[in-house]
Amino acid sequence: MTRSLLLVTGLAILLAAPLSSQPAPGTAPAASAPCVTATPDCTEWVPLGDGARSLVYRTHPLTARDGRIRRALVMVHGQGRDAHNYFRTSVAAAFLAGALEDTLVVSLRLASRDGGCQDTLAEGEVNWPCSGNSWRAGGVSVSHPALTAYDFADVVLRALARRDRFPALRQVVFAGHSAGGQFASRYGMANTVHESLGVPVTYVVSNPSSYGYPESVRPLPGATGVGPYGEGRNCTTFNRWPYGFEERAGYAARLPPEQLTKQLVARPVVYLLGELDTTPLAGFDSSCPAMAQGPNRFERGTRFAAFVNERLGARHTVVPVPLCGHNARCMFTSEVALKVLFPAP
Repeated sequence: MTRSLLLVTGLAILLAAPLSSQPAPGTAPAASAPCVTATPDCTEWVPLGDGARSLVYRTHPLTARDGRIRRALVMVHGQGRDAHNYFRTSVAAAFLAGALEDTLVVSLRLASRDGGCQDTLAEGEVNWPCSGNSWRAGGVSVSHPALTAYDFADVVLRALARRDRFPALRQVVFAGHSAGGQFASRYGMANTVHESLGVPVTYVVSNPSSYGYPESVRPLPGATGVGPYGEGRNCTTFNRWPYGFEERAGYAARLPPEQLTKQLVARPVVYLLGELDTTPLAGFDSSCPAMAQGPNRFERGTRFAAFVNERLGARHTVVPVPLCGHNARCMFTSEVALKVLFPAP
């Protein structure tokens, strides 16, 4: 039986529970079973202060004690803002890894009714920016200017780290694909909660279009290594945040560049890169500051990892994913990804 057939069969069994067994929206599911449907039954509001809140999909409640949870996977969606689809993908990956029962899967929903986005917002729900680099780079909310998208992630990580709720938790993986990969990459270097959580966190960065370089050098075309960016006169924004450290805004502006660089180097990061993600498709960033980092997403990822490891002394890991292009489902359910997303506690 193929892995795909096993996945379909297994998830069909999980999702075949009668409706009467599902809790009412907003209430906790039975402690004995993970909540695996991308429906209101598996959602929870995360309070962000002053009446503000944002939604997550999750397999187990964030607010109830659960001694079975040994690991957590926090997932950030891409520019399509389809947190429900990323929840389905994460649940599928957890099933394939045999980790559904002892893993808390969380998918953040960064909803927006701004610009071209038309998400329906509940009362008090934070309205995040629709387009551009703001939300994925820790920018401020449209509706609550004191909040940034990275503050939302901070609150979720703090909730997971509470020993009175999850006494057996041993590992958190914070992951994102595409625009979510940009979020995971920059949040990994910028957040101020990592060292205080008391639980190890690994950041899994999958197929983003760009990275935040702490220096003004960029990959040399047609060669290995980095050097001064030769097109700087024609591309004056190549080192501006979120592509570089100049003119930082939002959450990242709270820290000096030296601290951001120190955190980038010190924190565990895995670059999960599709070997076929080499074409300018699916929201590919072809702006001049992005093109300064390489011709495609795969090259940009491998070159940035080489930069932080060889020039800055980090110990980040590159995991190429065979036969995958710019597709989150392919990436996160691959054999090589399962070991990264669900490490042994």
